[in-house]
Amino acid sequence: MKAIEHLLEVLIFNSRWLLAPFYLGLVVGIVLLLVKFGQELIHAIPNIFVASESEVVLAVLALVDLSLVANLLLIVIFSGYENFVSKINTKGHEDRPEWMGQVDFAGLKIKVIASIVAISAIELLKGFVNLGVLLKSGGDTPAIWSEADQAIAWKVGIHVVLVISGVLFAYMDSISERTHALKHKGHTEH
Repeated sequence: MKAIEHLLEVLIFNSRWLLAPFYLGLVVGIVLLLVKFGQELIHAIPNIFVASESEVVLAVLALVDLSLVANLLLIVIFSGYENFVSKINTKGHEDRPEWMGQVDFAGLKIKVIASIVAISAIELLKGFVNLGVLLKSGGDTPAIWSEADQAIAWKVGIHVVLVISGVLFAYMDSISERTHALKHKGHTEH
């Protein structure tokens, strides 16, 4: 019976390697973002002298947005792989990020939600800049509650929900850390 238990435990422990293809897929996702980034950059450069200030801001915000998503993917890949699959052996490489190997699952959640809030803020800013472009190029009288207004309202609402979610995640992790510290303190006193 002990041999079966050991075999089952080994199988369960090694099943973590089933996550490795997910992380490789996310690396491919970064490559896709790089291609899209290149397309956006190539599209923006020739138009720089004829584009309005708002159009340039929108183009730059699109580049920032893509880079933030790529950063988020990199954090998820490194932290997820190290937390759930295996440690990445960089043998003291000088370019190893300081946070690598130090972000636990709670820290990963906070980084992900913070990145999502930042991406949402960029999308919201793009919406506001684009709204100015739409109003300038629109008809004589804008509708009281146009589709653009509704889109901005949705973006603001979603952004507020994401910010509140981020704050609640941080608060829950803070409570969890304090509870863990109190339990640890109680065990050391006995």
